[in-house]
Amino acid sequence: MTNMETGKPGYHFETYGCQMNIAESAALKLALNGRGWLETGDAENALLVVINTCSVRQTAEQRVFGRLAHYAALKKQRRLRNDPLFVLVCGCMASRLGGKLAENGADFIMGTLERAAFTRILAEIEDARGVLGGQSDKNVTQNEVARRETPPEDCLPPFSFAASHHEAGSFRAFVPIMHGCDNFCSYCVVPYTRGREVCRPPGEICAEIAALAESGAREVTLLGQNVNSYASGNADFPSLLERVARETAGTAIRRVRFLSSHPKDISRRTIEAMADNPVFCRHLHLCVQHGSNRILAAMNRRYTRERFLEIVAALHSAMPGITLSTDIMVGFPGETDDDFEEILTLMEETRFLYAFMYHYNPREGTTAFDMPGRVPPEVKSARLRRVIELQRTHTGELLRSRIGSAEEALVEGISRRNSGELLCRTERDETAVAEGPPSLIGTFAKIRLESLSGNTLRGRFLTPPWRK
Repeated sequence: MTNMETGKPGYHFETYGCQMNIAESAALKLALNGRGWLETGDAENALLVVINTCSVRQTAEQRVFGRLAHYAALKKQRRLRNDPLFVLVCGCMASRLGGKLAENGADFIMGTLERAAFTRILAEIEDARGVLGGQSDKNVTQNEVARRETPPEDCLPPFSFAASHHEAGSFRAFVPIMHGCDNFCSYCVVPYTRGREVCRPPGEICAEIAALAESGAREVTLLGQNVNSYASGNADFPSLLERVARETAGTAIRRVRFLSSHPKDISRRTIEAMADNPVFCRHLHLCVQHGSNRILAAMNRRYTRERFLEIVAALHSAMPGITLSTDIMVGFPGETDDDFEEILTLMEETRFLYAFMYHYNPREGTTAFDMPGRVPPEVKSARLRRVIELQRTHTGELLRSRIGSAEEALVEGISRRNSGELLCRTERDETAVAEGPPSLIGTFAKIRLESLSGNTLRGRFLTPPWRK
């Protein structure tokens, strides 16, 4: 749909999955804006809907097929009034299930290695509908715009990074430093949907960070499927961290995070770079996945339980007070009761601030898909409930121990539950709320933590900065 007041075509995004998808959606929005398109608040007023997808879990894929059904119905309604709607599916599902997505109503399919096709897709829509100076053909209908499927991998160009991934007005930004994965964990589809590792030159990374600092960003998160394996020319991940610390010194950017971290690639130099440079937040997401050496080997994780605990001890020694979060999977093929108990004991030893917890989802094409010993669904569910219960206990205990402390927090927005309160985040990745004016959003403020409600700390601002 073309906006009647501006004459510009509208677009709408739905983004699912990881922070990498969020960053890539932001880059695509910048490309649309650069061509004169206008973001709409909903699909009803859009000419193009972009669905950026995730294939890590089956539930994520099922949700996208549900959205395609929704848009198929919406297309029928709008076709009656000669008001077309185009749907572009991109991301991991586009790489994995291109033909099936076309059968379910996607007009365009753009895999993770096909960013160069985006300009062509936009030009085709513009020409078909006569927007932005395109030649309108009243005989062109939505169904006559050819559906595109992902070409074979050997026909794809090398992956290239966008110049920027930052939406205007945002004070938190994601900066991809690498794409793809070489780990081939036996349960994971990412190496098949995103391809092998491609690392971005450090100069490009720092140039984007410098631009973010100029635009008012306060916090940056470096992204990669496995950031610790970053290597570009003579630069490895610790040297990149050291350069980022130098580049951000004296700028508006006061916090840097990075994820995801694979334990097999956490080095002593990485820990030292974090400890020596206070711009790096005292929080790390370190994906353990399991506590049993036998299951870790079957997952092809390439570290042991003992090695993981050594890393945790080194992190706490170098940075007392650091918090850790993780991913935990239960019900991997062949998991016994004893294997499962080793998850719980590792959680007791490590005490994560929070965890993303889930049971194993078979993903066709992965090594684990054909492994024997599938755990019955009811057993997986029961084990997952125990993990969630234990993590809830640990989270509550860790957060309650923080009551009474004073922390500098980044004010992120207005609380969804109380419009008079502001949502804040500490460098340890704890969330807190406190009463204050919206003018504080995007700034750092000192907050005293006074109580706990669920997993959210409640506090008050010290020497409120809005009072002179």
